Amino acid sequence: MKKHHPANERAKRKYLTYLKEAMRYSEATIDGVAKALSRFEDYIGYQEFKFFTSDKAIKFKRHLTEQNGQRSGTRLSKSTLHSTLTHLKRFFHWLAGQPGYRSRLQYSDAEYFNLSEKDTRIATAKREQRFPTLVQVKHVVKSMSTTNDIERRNRALVAFVLLTGARDSAIYSMKLKHVDLVTGCVHQDAREVKTKFSKTFSTFFFPVGSEVEEIVVEWVQYLREKKLWGGEDPLFPKTKVVVGKGGQFKADGLTQAHWQNATPIRKIFRDAFTAANLPYFNPHSIRHTLVHFGEERCKTPEEFKAWSQNLGHEKVLTTFLSYGAVSYHRQSEIMRELAAPRPTLHRDDAEKFADVVLKRMQEAGVAVGTAAAKTNRG
Repeated sequence: MKKHHPANERAKRKYLTYLKEAMRYSEATIDGVAKALSRFEDYIGYQEFKFFTSDKAIKFKRHLTEQNGQRSGTRLSKSTLHSTLTHLKRFFHWLAGQPGYRSRLQYSDAEYFNLSEKDTRIATAKREQRFPTLVQVKHVVKSMSTTNDIERRNRALVAFVLLTGARDSAIYSMKLKHVDLVTGCVHQDAREVKTKFSKTFSTFFFPVGSEVEEIVVEWVQYLREKKLWGGEDPLFPKTKVVVGKGGQFKADGLTQAHWQNATPIRKIFRDAFTAANLPYFNPHSIRHTLVHFGEERCKTPEEFKAWSQNLGHEKVLTTFLSYGAVSYHRQSEIMRELAAPRPTLHRDDAEKFADVVLKRMQEAGVAVGTAAAKTNRG
Protein backbone atom coordinates (compact mmCIF):
# COMPACT_ATOMS: atom_id res chain seq x y z
CA MET A 1 0.00 0.00 0.00
CA LYS A 2 1.20 3.50 -0.84
CA LYS A 3 2.75 5.18 2.20
CA HIS A 4 3.82 8.55 0.81
CA HIS A 5 3.42 11.00 -2.04
CA PRO A 6 6.49 12.88 -3.33
CA ALA A 7 4.63 16.18 -3.79
CA ASN A 8 3.14 15.93 -0.30
CA GLU A 9 6.56 15.23 1.19
CA ARG A 10 7.98 18.35 -0.44
CA ALA A 11 5.07 20.47 0.81
CA LYS A 12 5.35 19.10 4.34
CA ARG A 13 9.10 19.63 4.46
CA LYS A 14 8.70 23.22 3.30
CA TYR A 15 5.96 23.89 5.86
CA LEU A 16 7.84 22.33 8.79
CA THR A 17 10.93 24.35 7.85
CA TYR A 18 8.75 27.47 7.81
CA LEU A 19 7.46 26.68 11.31
CA LYS A 20 10.94 26.10 12.66
CA GLU A 21 12.91 28.87 10.98
CA ALA A 22 10.32 31.61 10.47
CA MET A 23 7.77 31.00 13.22
CA ARG A 24 10.42 29.68 15.67
CA TYR A 25 8.24 26.84 16.92
CA SER A 26 9.71 24.28 19.29
CA GLU A 27 10.63 20.76 18.22
CA ALA A 28 7.75 19.37 20.30
CA THR A 29 5.22 21.56 18.47
CA ILE A 30 6.67 20.66 15.08
CA ASP A 31 6.46 16.96 15.97
CA GLY A 32 2.78 17.47 16.79
CA VAL A 33 2.17 19.10 13.41
CA ALA A 34 3.97 16.27 11.59
CA LYS A 35 1.87 13.69 13.45
CA ALA A 36 -1.37 15.48 12.52
CA LEU A 37 -0.37 15.60 8.84
CA SER A 38 0.55 11.92 8.92
CA ARG A 39 -2.87 11.03 10.36
CA PHE A 40 -4.66 12.95 7.64
CA GLU A 41 -2.51 11.51 4.85
CA ASP A 42 -3.13 7.99 6.07
CA TYR A 43 -6.88 8.65 6.10
CA ILE A 44 -6.98 9.97 2.50
CA GLY A 45 -4.80 7.14 1.22
CA TYR A 46 -1.83 9.44 0.56
CA GLN A 47 -3.58 11.32 -2.22
CA GLU A 48 -1.91 14.52 -3.32
CA PHE A 49 -2.82 17.57 -1.23
CA LYS A 50 -3.90 19.36 -4.42
CA PHE A 51 -7.12 17.36 -4.30
CA PHE A 52 -8.06 18.55 -0.81
CA THR A 53 -11.68 19.68 -0.42
CA SER A 54 -13.90 20.78 2.42
CA ASP A 55 -15.75 17.46 2.18
CA LYS A 56 -12.54 15.58 3.05
CA ALA A 57 -12.03 17.81 6.07
CA ILE A 58 -15.55 17.11 7.31
CA LYS A 59 -15.23 13.33 6.83
CA PHE A 60 -11.81 13.23 8.49
CA LYS A 61 -13.15 15.17 11.46
CA ARG A 62 -15.89 12.57 11.92
CA HIS A 63 -13.36 9.77 11.45
CA LEU A 64 -11.08 11.23 14.11
CA THR A 65 -13.84 11.36 16.73
CA GLU A 66 -14.24 7.58 16.37
CA GLN A 67 -10.57 6.74 16.90
CA ASN A 68 -9.04 5.38 20.11
CA GLY A 69 -5.79 6.55 21.64
CA GLN A 70 -2.89 4.10 21.39
CA ARG A 71 -2.08 4.36 25.10
CA SER A 72 -5.48 4.87 26.70
CA GLY A 73 -7.49 2.61 24.40
CA THR A 74 -10.40 5.06 24.72
CA ARG A 75 -11.76 7.74 22.39
CA LEU A 76 -9.37 10.61 21.66
CA SER A 77 -9.84 13.52 24.04
CA LYS A 78 -11.36 16.80 22.92
CA SER A 79 -8.02 18.52 23.42
CA THR A 80 -6.29 16.00 21.11
CA LEU A 81 -8.99 16.49 18.49
CA HIS A 82 -8.69 20.26 18.79
CA SER A 83 -4.89 20.34 18.48
CA THR A 84 -4.82 17.87 15.56
CA LEU A 85 -7.50 19.69 13.58
CA THR A 86 -5.98 23.09 14.34
CA HIS A 87 -2.63 21.94 12.95
CA LEU A 88 -4.34 20.73 9.76
CA LYS A 89 -6.37 23.91 9.41
CA ARG A 90 -3.25 26.08 9.61
CA PHE A 91 -1.35 23.86 7.20
CA PHE A 92 -3.97 23.95 4.45
CA HIS A 93 -4.51 27.66 4.96
CA TRP A 94 -0.78 28.13 4.39
CA LEU A 95 -0.74 25.67 1.48
CA ALA A 96 -3.53 27.54 -0.33
CA GLY A 97 -1.15 30.46 -0.78
CA GLN A 98 1.77 28.45 -2.15
CA PRO A 99 2.74 28.26 -5.84
CA GLY A 100 1.09 25.30 -7.54
CA TYR A 101 -1.78 25.21 -5.03
CA ARG A 102 -3.35 28.67 -5.32
CA SER A 103 -5.59 27.70 -8.22
CA ARG A 104 -6.58 24.38 -6.63
CA LEU A 105 -7.26 25.16 -2.97
CA GLN A 106 -9.58 27.60 -1.26
CA TYR A 107 -8.60 29.33 1.98
CA SER A 108 -12.13 28.88 3.30
CA ASP A 109 -11.98 25.08 2.91
CA ALA A 110 -9.48 24.89 5.76
CA GLU A 111 -12.14 26.29 8.11
CA TYR A 112 -14.04 23.00 7.86
CA PHE A 113 -11.50 21.47 10.24
CA ASN A 114 -13.03 23.54 13.07
CA LEU A 115 -14.66 21.71 15.96
CA SER A 116 -18.07 22.81 17.17
CA GLU A 117 -18.12 25.68 19.65
CA LYS A 118 -19.19 23.27 22.39
CA ASP A 119 -16.31 20.87 21.76
CA THR A 120 -13.86 23.75 21.43
CA ARG A 121 -14.88 25.08 24.85
CA ILE A 122 -14.42 21.60 26.33
CA ALA A 123 -11.02 21.20 24.65
CA THR A 124 -9.67 24.58 25.75
CA ALA A 125 -11.17 24.72 29.25
CA LYS A 126 -8.67 25.22 32.08
CA ARG A 127 -8.65 22.38 34.60
CA GLU A 128 -7.62 22.37 38.22
CA GLN A 129 -3.84 22.07 38.27
CA ARG A 130 -2.53 19.47 40.69
CA PHE A 131 0.60 20.42 42.58
CA PRO A 132 2.15 19.48 45.92
CA THR A 133 2.18 21.74 48.94
CA LEU A 134 5.42 23.19 50.21
CA VAL A 135 5.19 20.91 53.23
CA GLN A 136 4.83 17.84 51.03
CA VAL A 137 7.88 18.65 48.91
CA LYS A 138 9.96 19.28 52.03
CA HIS A 139 8.77 15.95 53.41
CA VAL A 140 9.94 14.22 50.23
CA VAL A 141 13.36 15.87 50.42
CA LYS A 142 13.73 15.01 54.09
CA SER A 143 12.78 11.36 53.55
CA MET A 144 15.30 10.75 50.75
CA SER A 145 18.34 8.69 51.76
CA THR A 146 21.94 9.72 51.04
CA THR A 147 24.00 6.54 51.41
CA ASN A 148 25.86 7.02 48.12
CA ASP A 149 26.61 9.60 45.43
CA ILE A 150 23.57 8.68 43.35
CA GLU A 151 21.18 9.14 46.25
CA ARG A 152 22.88 12.39 47.29
CA ARG A 153 22.49 13.68 43.75
CA ASN A 154 18.82 12.71 43.67
CA ARG A 155 18.05 14.49 46.94
CA ALA A 156 19.96 17.59 45.86
CA LEU A 157 18.05 17.56 42.57
CA VAL A 158 14.62 17.65 44.21
CA ALA A 159 15.83 20.32 46.64
CA PHE A 160 17.25 22.36 43.75
CA VAL A 161 13.93 22.34 41.87
CA LEU A 162 12.16 23.62 44.98
CA LEU A 163 14.87 26.21 45.65
CA THR A 164 14.96 27.62 42.11
CA GLY A 165 11.80 26.54 40.28
CA ALA A 166 14.00 25.67 37.30
CA ARG A 167 12.46 23.61 34.51
CA ASP A 168 13.70 20.04 34.10
CA SER A 169 14.68 20.82 30.49
CA ALA A 170 17.07 23.47 31.80
CA ILE A 171 18.39 21.49 34.75
CA TYR A 172 19.82 18.56 32.80
CA SER A 173 21.97 20.96 30.78
CA MET A 174 23.20 23.10 33.69
CA LYS A 175 26.87 23.26 34.62
CA LEU A 176 28.52 23.92 37.97
CA LYS A 177 29.55 27.39 36.85
CA HIS A 178 25.93 28.44 36.54
CA VAL A 179 25.42 28.28 40.31
CA ASP A 180 26.71 31.23 42.38
CA LEU A 181 26.65 30.28 46.06
CA VAL A 182 27.89 33.71 47.17
CA THR A 183 24.84 35.56 45.85
CA GLY A 184 22.50 32.55 46.07
CA CYS A 185 21.74 32.68 42.38
CA VAL A 186 21.52 30.45 39.29
CA HIS A 187 22.43 32.05 35.95
CA GLN A 188 20.30 30.43 33.25
CA ASP A 189 22.32 31.35 30.18
CA ALA A 190 20.43 30.30 27.04
CA ARG A 191 23.70 29.80 25.17
CA GLU A 192 24.39 26.77 27.35
CA VAL A 193 21.20 26.05 29.29
CA LYS A 194 18.11 24.77 27.48
CA THR A 195 15.69 27.39 28.79
CA LYS A 196 12.17 27.83 27.47
CA PHE A 197 12.10 30.11 24.41
CA SER A 198 15.89 30.40 24.83
CA LYS A 199 15.50 33.17 27.40
CA THR A 200 18.49 34.20 29.52
CA PHE A 201 17.73 35.20 33.11
CA SER A 202 18.96 34.83 36.67
CA THR A 203 17.08 33.02 39.43
CA PHE A 204 17.80 33.83 43.05
CA PHE A 205 17.06 31.16 45.64
CA PHE A 206 13.45 31.20 46.77
CA PRO A 207 12.94 31.54 50.56
CA VAL A 208 11.69 27.99 51.02
CA GLY A 209 13.80 27.17 54.06
CA SER A 210 17.44 27.08 55.08
CA GLU A 211 17.40 23.27 55.26
CA VAL A 212 16.58 23.07 51.53
CA GLU A 213 19.26 25.59 50.59
CA GLU A 214 21.86 23.78 52.71
CA ILE A 215 21.32 20.55 50.76
CA VAL A 216 22.00 22.31 47.46
CA VAL A 217 25.00 24.19 48.83
CA GLU A 218 26.51 21.00 50.25
CA TRP A 219 26.04 19.23 46.92
CA VAL A 220 27.75 21.96 44.90
CA GLN A 221 30.62 22.15 47.39
CA TYR A 222 30.95 18.38 47.33
CA LEU A 223 31.37 18.35 43.55
CA ARG A 224 33.81 21.27 43.60
CA GLU A 225 35.90 20.49 46.68
CA LYS A 226 35.70 16.71 47.14
CA LYS A 227 35.40 15.47 43.58
CA LEU A 228 37.42 18.44 42.22
CA TRP A 229 35.05 19.03 39.32
CA GLY A 230 35.27 22.27 37.34
CA GLY A 231 32.78 24.83 36.14
CA GLU A 232 32.14 23.05 32.83
CA ASP A 233 31.11 19.82 34.54
CA PRO A 234 27.40 19.01 34.96
CA LEU A 235 25.55 20.22 38.02
CA PHE A 236 23.60 16.95 38.10
CA PRO A 237 25.69 14.27 36.33
CA LYS A 238 24.30 11.11 34.82
CA THR A 239 24.66 7.73 36.48
CA LYS A 240 27.66 5.63 35.53
CA VAL A 241 26.55 2.23 34.26
CA VAL A 242 28.89 -0.78 34.23
CA VAL A 243 28.60 -4.47 33.44
CA GLY A 244 28.35 -6.44 36.65
CA LYS A 245 28.54 -10.12 37.46
CA GLY A 246 26.42 -12.24 35.20
CA GLY A 247 26.75 -9.71 32.37
CA GLN A 248 24.00 -7.48 33.70
CA PHE A 249 24.21 -3.69 33.76
CA LYS A 250 24.30 -1.93 37.12
CA ALA A 251 24.72 1.60 38.49
CA ASP A 252 28.22 2.45 39.71
CA GLY A 253 28.42 6.04 40.90
CA LEU A 254 28.42 9.13 38.71
CA THR A 255 30.11 10.10 35.47
CA GLN A 256 31.19 13.58 34.36
CA ALA A 257 28.56 13.79 31.64
CA HIS A 258 25.18 15.47 31.22
CA TRP A 259 21.91 13.63 30.82
CA GLN A 260 20.66 13.64 27.23
CA ASN A 261 17.14 14.69 28.23
CA ALA A 262 14.90 15.30 31.24
CA THR A 263 13.50 11.76 31.47
CA PRO A 264 15.85 10.67 34.32
CA ILE A 265 14.83 13.77 36.31
CA ARG A 266 11.16 12.85 36.10
CA LYS A 267 11.94 9.28 37.13
CA ILE A 268 13.83 10.56 40.20
CA PHE A 269 10.78 12.62 41.15
CA ARG A 270 8.44 9.68 40.64
CA ASP A 271 10.57 7.38 42.79
CA ALA A 272 11.01 10.02 45.50
CA PHE A 273 7.31 10.83 45.85
CA THR A 274 6.35 7.16 45.75
CA ALA A 275 8.89 6.31 48.45
CA ALA A 276 7.42 9.10 50.59
CA ASN A 277 3.91 7.59 50.19
CA LEU A 278 2.69 10.56 48.17
CA PRO A 279 1.14 10.73 44.69
CA TYR A 280 3.57 11.51 41.90
CA PHE A 281 4.07 15.16 41.01
CA ASN A 282 6.30 16.01 38.07
CA PRO A 283 9.11 18.60 38.37
CA HIS A 284 7.09 21.29 36.59
CA SER A 285 4.36 21.12 39.25
CA ILE A 286 6.84 22.59 41.75
CA ARG A 287 6.64 25.87 39.83
CA HIS A 288 2.93 25.99 40.71
CA THR A 289 3.86 25.32 44.34
CA LEU A 290 6.22 28.30 44.28
CA VAL A 291 3.67 30.61 42.63
CA HIS A 292 1.05 29.90 45.27
CA PHE A 293 3.66 30.27 47.99
CA GLY A 294 4.58 33.63 46.47
CA GLU A 295 0.95 34.76 46.54
CA GLU A 296 0.97 34.19 50.29
CA ARG A 297 4.45 35.60 50.87
CA CYS A 298 4.48 38.73 48.69
CA LYS A 299 2.79 41.81 50.15
CA THR A 300 3.32 44.38 47.38
CA PRO A 301 3.03 44.35 43.57
CA GLU A 302 6.78 44.97 43.35
CA GLU A 303 7.53 41.90 45.44
CA PHE A 304 5.34 39.67 43.30
CA LYS A 305 6.88 41.15 40.15
CA ALA A 306 10.33 40.12 41.44
CA TRP A 307 8.95 36.67 42.33
CA SER A 308 7.54 36.34 38.81
CA GLN A 309 10.82 37.38 37.19
CA ASN A 310 12.60 34.82 39.34
CA LEU A 311 10.55 32.14 37.58
CA GLY A 312 11.66 33.49 34.21
CA HIS A 313 8.40 35.28 33.41
CA GLU A 314 8.83 38.63 31.69
CA LYS A 315 5.27 39.65 32.55
CA VAL A 316 3.45 39.18 35.85
CA LEU A 317 0.31 38.40 33.84
CA THR A 318 1.99 35.20 32.63
CA THR A 319 2.39 34.08 36.23
CA PHE A 320 -1.22 34.87 37.07
CA LEU A 321 -2.78 33.32 33.96
CA SER A 322 -0.61 30.19 33.73
CA TYR A 323 0.05 29.46 37.40
CA GLY A 324 -1.83 31.87 39.63
CA ALA A 325 -5.45 30.73 39.49
CA VAL A 326 -7.15 30.38 42.86
CA SER A 327 -6.96 26.70 43.77
CA TYR A 328 -10.11 24.62 44.21
CA HIS A 329 -9.63 24.24 47.97
CA ARG A 330 -8.80 27.94 48.48
CA GLN A 331 -11.83 28.93 46.42
CA SER A 332 -13.97 26.81 48.73
CA GLU A 333 -12.45 28.45 51.82
CA ILE A 334 -13.02 31.97 50.50
CA MET A 335 -16.66 31.30 49.64
CA ARG A 336 -17.31 29.86 53.10
CA GLU A 337 -15.69 32.90 54.69
CA LEU A 338 -17.86 35.22 52.59
CA ALA A 339 -20.98 33.33 53.65
CA ALA A 340 -20.19 33.77 57.35
CA PRO A 341 -21.91 36.70 59.17
CA ARG A 342 -19.83 39.85 59.27
CA PRO A 343 -20.04 42.67 61.82
CA THR A 344 -22.00 45.70 60.59
CA LEU A 345 -20.67 49.22 60.99
CA HIS A 346 -22.89 51.15 63.47
CA ARG A 347 -23.60 54.87 63.07
CA ASP A 348 -21.34 55.83 65.97
CA ASP A 349 -18.49 53.78 64.53
CA ALA A 350 -19.02 55.31 61.11
CA GLU A 351 -18.84 58.85 62.51
CA LYS A 352 -15.66 58.01 64.42
CA PHE A 353 -14.14 56.63 61.23
CA ALA A 354 -15.14 59.75 59.29
CA ASP A 355 -13.59 61.98 61.96
CA VAL A 356 -10.30 60.07 61.73
CA VAL A 357 -10.27 60.40 57.91
CA LEU A 358 -11.07 64.12 58.17
CA LYS A 359 -8.27 64.68 60.66
CA ARG A 360 -5.75 62.85 58.46
CA MET A 361 -6.75 64.93 55.45
CA GLN A 362 -6.33 68.17 57.41
CA GLU A 363 -2.92 67.05 58.66
CA ALA A 364 -1.92 66.37 55.06
CA GLY A 365 -2.87 69.94 54.11
CA VAL A 366 -6.03 69.06 52.22
CA ALA A 367 -8.56 71.89 52.42
CA VAL A 368 -11.81 70.48 53.79
CA GLY A 369 -14.89 72.35 54.99
CA THR A 370 -15.28 70.82 58.43
CA ALA A 371 -18.69 72.24 59.08
CA ALA A 372 -19.97 71.19 55.68
CA ALA A 373 -18.53 67.72 56.17
CA LYS A 374 -20.28 67.34 59.53
CA THR A 375 -23.50 68.65 58.04
CA ASN A 376 -23.32 66.12 55.23
CA ARG A 377 -22.71 63.33 57.70
CA GLY A 378 -25.78 64.41 59.64
